[in-house]
Amino acid sequence: MDRLGLPDTIEACLFDMDGVITKTASVHAAAWKQAFNEFLHRRDGDDYRQFDEVRDYDTYVDGKPRADGVRSFLASRGITLPEESDAEDPEAATVRTLGDRKNDILTQMIRTRGVEVYETTIEYVRKARQLNLKTAVVSSSTNCREILESAAAECLFDVRIDGVVAAERGLPGKPHPDTFLAAAHDLGSLPSASAVFEDALAGMEAGRSGRFGFVVGVDRAGQADELRAHGADVVVRDLAELE
Repeated sequence: MDRLGLPDTIEACLFDMDGVITKTASVHAAAWKQAFNEFLHRRDGDDYRQFDEVRDYDTYVDGKPRADGVRSFLASRGITLPEESDAEDPEAATVRTLGDRKNDILTQMIRTRGVEVYETTIEYVRKARQLNLKTAVVSSSTNCREILESAAAECLFDVRIDGVVAAERGLPGKPHPDTFLAAAHDLGSLPSASAVFEDALAGMEAGRSGRFGFVVGVDRAGQADELRAHGADVVVRDLAELE
């Protein structure tokens, strides 16, 4: 292997956003924690078991579409909620209202804190483009475009498949491979000629099940073994290690 640590057969690079391009994974985790803990406190009182922003986030939420993350975490606690509010009880908690609450918290946090990028990832993407490798961002976030714009990084990607695009096309989110497959298709590349860059276990599964040519696990949370077990061909702590 050469060319930024990639096999010679790779012609397209598909990058997750949160935790790979931007330092927003911890902000997402904090927003989920606040939203879930508010709900659990209302439901169970002062003795409720809090959402763990490392273990619960990595296992049930990270990398998944918002509603899927809500369902997955609640299922781990044996809780089922209706998808939408009904006319008889419009204030009742639902999958939709919990997800919307998380998004409101996240938006406020981003406005307050701003968005940081991993400069080594940005440099890696620039070098990939200099080598005429195609680039795409693949994220479950519906805020993807705004976040990339605020980080002045949108111009580095030929294709964006995010939560908004996935909803428009009816694409299931990670761990299904469909969003990555759509990105490769839009770039005019085969999955076997595309590399996936992900930090989430759900993203690893998407890379493996989609039969992509190379899957890079970015270990930001000390879960290298789990990333390998879920499908990573190689695990690095930072993309600079691939150069």
